[in-house]
Amino acid sequence: MNNFILKVVGIIFVGLAALGVALPVLPTTPFLLVAAGCFAKSSPYLHNKLLNSKLFGPLIRDWQEHRTIPKKSKRIALLSMVLAAAWSCYILNSMVLKIIVILLMLGPAIFVYRLPNSVEK
Repeated sequence: MNNFILKVVGIIFVGLAALGVALPVLPTTPFLLVAAGCFAKSSPYLHNKLLNSKLFGPLIRDWQEHRTIPKKSKRIALLSMVLAAAWSCYILNSMVLKIIVILLMLGPAIFVYRLPNSVEK
């Protein structure tokens, strides 16, 4: 049952990554990394298929081998975080909640910002 859930989650995240290729507001790379992680634990066949994909394989291999992401993915991820935090702060009335949102976004934003950029091929 656990393998089935991981496969379904992996497939959903591959679908989100595919949307991210077409829609600039969706970051492709993080979705692919989640999918690859799910497939690595549940389906060697799907994991290999994803790694050998011409479109998605290089992004995953860059992360697995060098812990790098493309500069464009980094920019989109950071912009998405800033926009989400700004929107949340706009709609929240409580200053305490606004501060919590900002603090919760800071850690992941710093992590993504500090990741090295992958070498363009």
